[in-house]
Amino acid sequence: MSTIATSNIPLPTEAAHHGSLSDLLPSHWPTLVTAWLAEDTPSFDYGGFVVGSAPRTAQLLCKSPGVLAGTPFVDEIFKQLDCAVKWHSKEGDYIDTSKDSKGKIKVATVKGPTRKLLLGERVALNTLARCSGVATKSRKMLDLVRENGYTGILAGTRKTTPGFRLVEKYGMLVGGIDGHRHDLSSMIMLKDNHIWAKGSITAAVKAAKSVGGFALKVEVECQSEVEADEAIEAGADVVMLDNFTGEGIKVAARSLRDRWRGKREFLIESSGGLTEENVRGYICNDIDIISTSSVHQGVAHVDFSLKIEHGSEVPAT
Repeated sequence: MSTIATSNIPLPTEAAHHGSLSDLLPSHWPTLVTAWLAEDTPSFDYGGFVVGSAPRTAQLLCKSPGVLAGTPFVDEIFKQLDCAVKWHSKEGDYIDTSKDSKGKIKVATVKGPTRKLLLGERVALNTLARCSGVATKSRKMLDLVRENGYTGILAGTRKTTPGFRLVEKYGMLVGGIDGHRHDLSSMIMLKDNHIWAKGSITAAVKAAKSVGGFALKVEVECQSEVEADEAIEAGADVVMLDNFTGEGIKVAARSLRDRWRGKREFLIESSGGLTEENVRGYICNDIDIISTSSVHQGVAHVDFSLKIEHGSEVPAT
């Protein structure tokens, strides 16, 4: 796809009556940035000695097309280094680098002491590139399923990078999709190993309900309609039909809907190896949620660079 269309579902960043997505971030998140900076400069800053602390201006350039995501993290990185960032593009904007003859679009200007600009450079670029890559892939996948008639929820998964989950889940939200559960405390998901260890779906759901209370949903991974029926009967809020074929999941979802209509309220999730290449075959509006790790595992990063001004031509904004 040469461009990424705007889906018919409003993206979080487009809902003007809501706060900024950065308002979701927990109070402790700047400590992540502190740790990233400490990892990159654990002792002496030798390059910083070379350049010194005279004030300079740098341009943050986008060099490949994609959705801009992760600006709060970049702001905090440079804030901790006594630098200031002025953005020329907004979180969630699609940056079309073909609009510049050199394929470079200026998305922000950063000012501060030279050595501190360079201390933040790689940490900021890595974070922005990864977060924007997740947002770009998420939006592209969302547009694909919408264009093929799916009206339900597209969600990411918990298969995220240890220590970097907050950024990746944030990127999914900027891309317009659901972040699914963020951690083991967010929802009780009973997978095959839970079931085998407990002995049965019914016993596992009963135990989960006894401690989860009214506030936590219980989801059960099911390999067949028989298992899904047991999970629904036991009181599961969500049944995940895992690793079904495209046709198989359509038959199973319709059958479950018909069999339990008026008897139980539940959601159906489809999961297991879904990608841009095969998701069309799984699209069915009897399914409430399509979840996939392909929007955040192995995605291409959006290419950014930071260039200190030295009198050369400034790229287009």
